[in-house]
Amino acid sequence: MKKLRLAVASVAIGMLALSGCGQGGTPDAPADGDGGKAEAPEYTVNESADIADSKTWKAAKDAGEITIGVKYDQPGLGNVSAGSKTPEGFDIEIAKMVAAQLGFKPDQIKYTETVSANREPFLQQGNVDMVVATYTINDERKKVVDFAGPYYVAGQDLLVAEDSDIAGPEDLDGKKVCSVDGSTPAQNIKDKYKKAELVTYDAYSKCVTDLQSGSVDAVTTDDAILRGYAKQYEGEFKVVGKPFTEEPYGVGLPKDDKALRDAVNDALEKGMDDGDWKKAFEYTLGSTDGVDMPKVDRY
Repeated sequence: MKKLRLAVASVAIGMLALSGCGQGGTPDAPADGDGGKAEAPEYTVNESADIADSKTWKAAKDAGEITIGVKYDQPGLGNVSAGSKTPEGFDIEIAKMVAAQLGFKPDQIKYTETVSANREPFLQQGNVDMVVATYTINDERKKVVDFAGPYYVAGQDLLVAEDSDIAGPEDLDGKKVCSVDGSTPAQNIKDKYKKAELVTYDAYSKCVTDLQSGSVDAVTTDDAILRGYAKQYEGEFKVVGKPFTEEPYGVGLPKDDKALRDAVNDALEKGMDDGDWKKAFEYTLGSTDGVDMPKVDRY
């Protein structure tokens, strides 16, 4: 991984914001390091994109739009806020950045709500052309779909009150920690931090409510998801910043479409090299200070 050591000032966060080329009427963006408003990233569309060897790309190009599966319920990553019909978040920005390199403008992207359980079926059945939805790359999934990326390596972390003295998982002895029923993060707490008191629900939003009321001392899941909540409740919560697992997020693609996989990997690498990835992250999840920019794993 390429370590970002960016002397980025603390970012004051506003509302989650929509982004895209020439799209107006967006909510307030996160403040930049100079106290002004960070602008929504704009991604230059590659008008000469030609991936004719990809059946998926060719069908999308002929149709005049690319269909991308995203989450609708994860603040900061892929979320549709009240009163809006358009998803917003880091995953959405990655989707726009990649689509631009594939030759698609923002108004040529069709977003389809995709939950964890239907990501593989949607790709296999052709319901979507790609999936950008906190989709962890693993060998089991590679048996039925392809992946480009990773575009982010998440890690299990802790969300705590702004004034909490919890500095890492080693401080969880005797503390109440909240996660989701049956999740890997919950199991990790059970297995590795046995002196913590685990509380579980069916949704992280309930954990966050308990954290607000002081009923629990910490919430645990992937740090990217926690960053979204920290941004949504700016001034109340903070992410500890000591991840203790690795979850590489990739762009899910139809199986055996190597031409498309190579093109998406090229798009991700370009975005990391030219600063678009950094802009997307800061616009949606806050400061990149100390954040790892992943290295694309081609296979």
